[in-house]
Amino acid sequence: MYKIAGLKVKMECSGETLLAQGEPYRTAVAGQPDMIIDISDETLAKTKESYPQFCFDEWEYIHKGFAFSYKLLEHSGFCLHASAVAMGNKAVLFSAPCGTGKSTHAGLWQQYFGKDKVVIINDDRPALRLLGDEIYVYGTQWSGKTNLNANIKVPLQAVVFLKQAGENHIERLTNKEAIKRLIRHSIRPNHDKGKMDALLTLLDTLLQKTPVYHLDCNISMDAVKLAYDTINKRMRCII
Repeated sequence: MYKIAGLKVKMECSGETLLAQGEPYRTAVAGQPDMIIDISDETLAKTKESYPQFCFDEWEYIHKGFAFSYKLLEHSGFCLHASAVAMGNKAVLFSAPCGTGKSTHAGLWQQYFGKDKVVIINDDRPALRLLGDEIYVYGTQWSGKTNLNANIKVPLQAVVFLKQAGENHIERLTNKEAIKRLIRHSIRPNHDKGKMDALLTLLDTLLQKTPVYHLDCNISMDAVKLAYDTINKRMRCII
């Protein structure tokens, strides 16, 4: 049994990657699971035929990660393709297409503020859940190639979409533009209308509670400072 995103998840693992990545999430808590991820090795082997570029170990890691993301929608949650950092008990998510520099920018936050103040919650696919009136960000064992994740729960402060640029510039997105990017970078159950409706409802709630920004940035501490100051200046105005 695993404790992931506050849920008891029953999942059998065979491959070394999922076993190793999942170790910090194992729990001895008994009782009925909130979620069951039940994909047999035979089913994995059959579906893998369409993806020969992956070894079985990699395919189990990927396929069960998608299964978790889809089932999370039954528990007021979803996964976003992003690198998530926690600082001062607030989480900021950096999202962008692969290769843009999400991990690099998250790493710069650790360099600028110190690893004792900034924790990488998840470097590829953090889980978000709406609990009560608050959206929380959780680490999961599905954290891409860097294996950077932490089994913690932190309230969401902001989402920032990154784009590489020569000059640093940040602006808050309109809801219309933000929803398009959030949908594009969410793990979507495209063939399940009920779960897709659940995802859209969660994203609508996120937009009501959370500012979403676009950051043109280069690899510099100036980009970190601009993002941090903009996000927290807004928070001070609200207070």
